Amino acid sequence: MRKYSIIIPLYNRPDEIRELLESLTKQTYTNFEVLVIEDGSKNDAKEIVASFADRLEVRYFFKENSGQGFTRNFGFEHATGDYFIIFDSDCIIPTHYLAAVEKDLNAYGYDLYGGPDAASPDFNQVQKAISYAMTSPFSTGGIRGKKKTLGGKFHPRSFNMGLSRKVYEKVGGFIITRMGEDIEFSIRIIRAGFQSGLIPDAYVYHKRRSTFGQFFKQLHFFGRARINISRFFPEELKLVHWFPALFFLFCCSLVLWLVVQLLTGWPLFTLACLILLLYIGLIFLHATVQTHSIWIGLLSIRAVFTQLSGYGIGFLTEGWRKWFKS
Repeated sequence: MRKYSIIIPLYNRPDEIRELLESLTKQTYTNFEVLVIEDGSKNDAKEIVASFADRLEVRYFFKENSGQGFTRNFGFEHATGDYFIIFDSDCIIPTHYLAAVEKDLNAYGYDLYGGPDAASPDFNQVQKAISYAMTSPFSTGGIRGKKKTLGGKFHPRSFNMGLSRKVYEKVGGFIITRMGEDIEFSIRIIRAGFQSGLIPDAYVYHKRRSTFGQFFKQLHFFGRARINISRFFPEELKLVHWFPALFFLFCCSLVLWLVVQLLTGWPLFTLACLILLLYIGLIFLHATVQTHSIWIGLLSIRAVFTQLSGYGIGFLTEGWRKWFKS
């Protein structure tokens, strides 16, 4: 039986870590330790973590702020397990998670793995709509969480990522601390010859952000991160990664199509609106079926539009900096 080291960077989110640690006490597979690394927080969680000492093999560290990537490196340096697992602090871990990981690692021998995110039944309706947007085939979620993705080989994300100790010993840790650090890390590991895979049953309940405004800011950052990764690996910027930016530009162009239609009579605006309405209809129907809720289906339309516009704007603004101001 492998020993797992669960590494959790934390920054000013004591309430989140309580829920995460509580979920870890319920794991059916119990050969693991937990390392909580406080990244220079003003509102620390030392006492909360200490309250779990009788139920978990848990260690707490406090260090100066350096960002999530380098904080995870700190955890790697202090881990004693055979396999390292990284979670974001806003995740809740299902009871079967480690058992599912152990089963698939024994079957497939992955050196690097990732798992999907999902919506817990007790999430509020906005969180469920946001979760849909992040996993939907009609959004950038269609690029994530699949064994074979449109964006190339599967690159685990750091909200739910595992790697063997031998990977760390050969490749090292994160070389950038934020803005796409997890994808850069995954690419570097795969290029070193290690096998990566998705473990479908190793999903987590990822709360992410609870308002559309917060969600927009998060996705804006993700769009910028995709361009930042291309600074290290230009060939990893695929055509599919342009989709949110092209969608945003398409929506912005509707005014132009209206002007053209009024001046020429060509039904470009009508055609564009029909395409957009078809897309909206597909999102609504799919989300409603997936979530069994018409209201969440409606909210999912807003969530997908927030996701694509946030990501697209971030992608375009960071791309402008890279291609025209560098």
